[in-house]
Amino acid sequence: MKCKYCGFDDSKVIDSRLSEDGCSVRRRRECLKCGKRFNTFEEYETIPVLVIKSNGDRQPFDKEKIRKGIVKSCEKRPVTFAQIEEMVNEIEREVYNTLEPEIKSSKIGELVMQHLKQVDEVAYIRFASVYRQFKDVGNFIELLEDFKKDLEKK
Repeated sequence: MKCKYCGFDDSKVIDSRLSEDGCSVRRRRECLKCGKRFNTFEEYETIPVLVIKSNGDRQPFDKEKIRKGIVKSCEKRPVTFAQIEEMVNEIEREVYNTLEPEIKSSKIGELVMQHLKQVDEVAYIRFASVYRQFKDVGNFIELLEDFKKDLEKK
């Protein structure tokens, strides 16, 4: 690894630690020429996945957008940051595990709703009302009735 201070092409690893999420490795390095220390991070190489929007546009998959939507749905709800991160990471895994180079945004929305439904019912309803673009109260009541039927099955 090239030293960020002097540009020398060689350094040695002093310490390696797994990140909290287990998806990257932090390495502490020392330059063999100037002796200065610096950090590097090693992550999985992922194949880019494109999201096909409802209007046909394509854009790179961005888990930050999923996180923002879930956080907004969970405002003032008893959902912890750890639960949100777990949902985001699981949805990301599911997207990449399809092994497809493209995925419809509607599929991602459905994945988010599945996870929210298991964690917090109110957050699920909030997300669904925005995601499905309810036009009136009838759409909202329909969703609640479907949700109630699902609960009765359990």
